[in-house]
Amino acid sequence: MRKSLLLALALLAALPAGAQAAKSQITTFEAPRDLLDASQRPKALDELESLGVKHLRVVLYWKNVAPSPDARVKPDFDELDPSSYSWGQYDELLTAAKDRGWSVLLTVSGPVPRWATNGAKDTTTRPSPNEFRMFMTAVAARFGDRVAQWSIWNEPNHPQFLQPQYDSKKRPLSPKVYRGLYAAALRGLDDAGDAKPVLIAETAPIGTGKDVAPLTFLRGVLCLNAKYRKTGGCGRLRIDGWSHHAYTRKAGPYFVPDGPNDVTIGVLGRLTKALDRAANAGVVKKGLPIHLTEFGIQSEPDPFAGVSFQRQAEYRSISEQIAYDNPRVRSFSQYLLRDDAPVAGASRLARYGGFESGLRSSSGKAKPALDGFRLPLVASRASKRSSKVRLWGLVRPGEGTRTVELQVRSGSGSWRRLATVTSNARGYFSFGTRYAKGRQWRVRWQEAGGGATRYGAPTRAYAKP
Repeated sequence: MRKSLLLALALLAALPAGAQAAKSQITTFEAPRDLLDASQRPKALDELESLGVKHLRVVLYWKNVAPSPDARVKPDFDELDPSSYSWGQYDELLTAAKDRGWSVLLTVSGPVPRWATNGAKDTTTRPSPNEFRMFMTAVAARFGDRVAQWSIWNEPNHPQFLQPQYDSKKRPLSPKVYRGLYAAALRGLDDAGDAKPVLIAETAPIGTGKDVAPLTFLRGVLCLNAKYRKTGGCGRLRIDGWSHHAYTRKAGPYFVPDGPNDVTIGVLGRLTKALDRAANAGVVKKGLPIHLTEFGIQSEPDPFAGVSFQRQAEYRSISEQIAYDNPRVRSFSQYLLRDDAPVAGASRLARYGGFESGLRSSSGKAKPALDGFRLPLVASRASKRSSKVRLWGLVRPGEGTRTVELQVRSGSGSWRRLATVTSNARGYFSFGTRYAKGRQWRVRWQEAGGGATRYGAPTRAYAKP
């Protein structure tokens, strides 16, 4: 017993110092299917609270609340008056979050009312900055007492939310369009007397022939050339944080995209480096915080991007650890409590066109990721040749230090106790152990006051590339 304890302590001492560092990173949760449905909201909020959730991200689509959103001609109404809009379930959700003492990041986004676009042909092409300014003033007047942070636009580098992305010569246009909208939003918030932090970008992770790559978009918004040098006469915008959606591919969190301007969770350092270069150019402040405002791992039954349920839990936890280990990341996120509903009557390939990144299936059945979210655990090796394993984890519910039992098994054998560890005040812990082929680990934790005994999802060891 003494020998094994000394070995564990020696392995723990060999871990990076940052593994035990105090962090202020928070986790936000986004679950529109559950939280914007009055019949599902109370149950969903109770479950999120049991998981330790205290922060929500809510995306408010301008088109959903504006009067006559499909009209080509703007209706006659006072755009600055909050009572002119139909806030519906947004109003009720933000009130419910405030009643529980939770903080809310509100992302105000397109699609927009048709009458607020250039040419009124659709709901995404060149929204009017002045119309958006007035809308933001109304939003702030309505929700300012229930919002902790603002964010402007969801994935503006994606044509589903903002157009045009490129001109006829394939030169990016969306960064300039978005910059005008962001500046208008700042003016609208100022007009409402709201000085809370504002996040910029909310970018999608991969550039395509239709989407502008996130780092290309970053340079365009900040008026920088490919070498991160200032171009034109752009002034400096107030930016309190850079937001990004660092989704990865089916290959997992260590996936490295081919495009040098793409940013998935496995190459998060690209974004950090880009922001540092932008700071050196004087267009953002040094050490600008990063907020990963939307993230999830797609699981079965998605036939294209879905991984097994066990891999979903493992990949999600590894991704959270990657974010935790980056000192610039102030918030990480989980997108969906329940998977999106499948398209009835469609073929298998077309049936799952939404997101299967939930902790529960579309019907509500718990996946291993549910336990993995409550009690994340990562088993990592420095390389495929390493005999050492670093166990990193978190007890998400509760306050103060928490004591957990780490369990281990070989193959499909019985679970046995490996060690008892105590977390830091925020619930994080780390422990060193040995690698063996087929070995798995999990966390056993009893809720305070003799409450329920919880088990985390089983996890295997992954070697860092």
